[in-house]
Amino acid sequence: MAHRNQEKGVTGGAPVVTGPDRVRNVVLVGHSGAGKTTLVEALLAATGTIGRAGGVVDGTTVCDHDPAAVRQQRSVSLACAPLVHDGVKVNLLDTPGYADFVGELRAGLRAADAALFVVSAVDGMDAATAALWEECAAVDMPRAVAVARLDHPRADFDEAVALCQRVFGDNVLPLYLPMLGDDGVSVAGLLGLITQRVFDYTAGLPADVREPDPEHLPAIAESRNELIEGIIAESEDETLMDRYLGGEEIGTEILIEDLEKAVARGHFYPVVPVCAETAVGLDALLEVLTAGFPSPLEHDLPPVTGVDGSPRPPLTCDPDGPLVAEVVKTTVDRHVGRVSLVRVFSGTLRPDQVIHVSGHGMAERGHPDHDADERVGHLYSPLGATLREVPACVAGDLCAITKSGSAETGDTISARDEPLLIAPWEMPEPLLPVAIVAKSRADEDALARNLARLVAGDPTMRLERNPETHQLVLWCMGEAHADVVLDRLRSGGVELDTEPVRVSLRETFTAGAKGHGRHVKQSGGHGQYAVCDIEVEPLPRGAGFEFVDKVVGGAVPHNYIPSVEKGVRAQMDRGLVAGHPVVDLRVTLVDGKAHSVDSSDAAFQTAGALALRDAAEKGQPALLEPVDEVVIRVPDSAVGAVLGDLSGRRGRVLGTEPDPDGEGRSLVRAEVPATELLRYAVELRSMTAGGGTFRREFARYDPMPTHLADQIRKEHTAAP
Repeated sequence: MAHRNQEKGVTGGAPVVTGPDRVRNVVLVGHSGAGKTTLVEALLAATGTIGRAGGVVDGTTVCDHDPAAVRQQRSVSLACAPLVHDGVKVNLLDTPGYADFVGELRAGLRAADAALFVVSAVDGMDAATAALWEECAAVDMPRAVAVARLDHPRADFDEAVALCQRVFGDNVLPLYLPMLGDDGVSVAGLLGLITQRVFDYTAGLPADVREPDPEHLPAIAESRNELIEGIIAESEDETLMDRYLGGEEIGTEILIEDLEKAVARGHFYPVVPVCAETAVGLDALLEVLTAGFPSPLEHDLPPVTGVDGSPRPPLTCDPDGPLVAEVVKTTVDRHVGRVSLVRVFSGTLRPDQVIHVSGHGMAERGHPDHDADERVGHLYSPLGATLREVPACVAGDLCAITKSGSAETGDTISARDEPLLIAPWEMPEPLLPVAIVAKSRADEDALARNLARLVAGDPTMRLERNPETHQLVLWCMGEAHADVVLDRLRSGGVELDTEPVRVSLRETFTAGAKGHGRHVKQSGGHGQYAVCDIEVEPLPRGAGFEFVDKVVGGAVPHNYIPSVEKGVRAQMDRGLVAGHPVVDLRVTLVDGKAHSVDSSDAAFQTAGALALRDAAEKGQPALLEPVDEVVIRVPDSAVGAVLGDLSGRRGRVLGTEPDPDGEGRSLVRAEVPATELLRYAVELRSMTAGGGTFRREFARYDPMPTHLADQIRKEHTAAP
């Protein structure tokens, strides 16, 4: 992959650190189009990591190296881009802003110690970004805000800050204010509120620092007072507020020191205006990332257990401690094979080291539990798709390993002689099913190989082989996620099609009926002879199947009665009216006939099946559809639209209530037929402007409306 260094303009070797105190792991989050990837590109160029910044539209950025990202002009996967500023290595983790790729966002949050929220000065933010702020607050993750895209004609920094304060809450305060250029429109510099200096970027980086002009002083004074009060309120020095209110001028060094401590503790959230195109604010943002955000030494580490679940003492970020690392992302590169991005939490990972790889708790997503010992080859520092070799990776840092035979996203890497397991991070449930079909037998083999690679790297995707509908179903997070998955399969040489997803239905009887089964054949030699009469009764939903023997006088020999039951069960599995399993009925064998020579087990099995089919023709069989209980989390403003939509989906609303985990949001509980939920993940997002999520759980089977059941019967009859 060395050829990519020149393509991306990478300068110099990979940064290497010897201690976690010189590392900052920062995840960039924000809605799609906020400017995260462009900002990362500008920071890389500003620090000399790359020779010049690429562009999203041109497909030349470091982070959007995935072919799907280049084509869609938006991030679709997590990317790592390290840089060095003031001797500190900053691992920037660029995440997709589109909700379909929330799994990549979760991985970035797991690998990071702080979050930089990128908010567009043009478009504001979406509901998912607001919800993510609450999530970070719940674990006291340090946060800062970069207000980006200041060069846009419609940019409004003041409105963006006001929006952040309304949505994010207290202590979201700017450290700088934008300063307009001579044209009165473009942003030429920043007004520093703590230092009371002007930072002029007219000539680019580094900024020209000077005293403010008289017209700047009122704006600086007003915002500076609010900022100082916010910093002092979080100070550990309880006398500071009294001194400030008493008129004492608090020194800049004291303010900066208290600011950095408050940011690192996750109690204060500085806002920095930035413009990637003109480099305005990039150096100020780098100071926040390196001096304000905490090192891995100050961040709580995830709990660990033994591979068997036995308790273990808490980890510390110690390069000399036991090796514990986690695979936060797995990709397959056509040149080097499997590439695993690894966050080292404890110990030091070295080349040629024998490690233990454990993956547990993800079997439902297609990741069976696994344990294996492997030898690490080379270690690399990833810069987007570029891999630069490094001699070691200490606790707190990120690196990449290649060609692992078993490592999957979410797996734990530990020492061979002391295998440990990190609890996997929470992953949302994929709720959009896509049924795929290989075009040929050769494509089926290629599909199996490519699916295994995709599942290894994407725990938000679930692979299901439905034994009833005989469909191969990929459960994805949404349409954009599905498009990327299908594109990756096709780029791997697989010719495939999609088809409508079929829901597993059930059949049952709604009234009692009698059935007569007669199977008599004579073709020379031993013939086939079996006759049986049954009575069928419906049972309550979920009761299952009962077989009752009421034959008298030996009309059906005792040894053939189990054969009748076996034939009935086989016909129930095949279905009666539309090819779906039959459930919830009692079948009573009441009479029959046998022949001393021609009767057999097979003959009575056939007769039992014929008797059940005869009863179905005389009785009232019905189709049952699965009904799911859904819990929908939506903004209060969208509750009415969601309730109306549920009514159109034949849903039964059970109730609504305020969401205990988020102000201004509600939980809607309802029961909805599963056939009406196939595309609900997409349609709910559209209804709620991306602010709605839901989860579902099977509740029971209910009778399907007659007109829908008749349509399914006709389709089954017409099928070849």
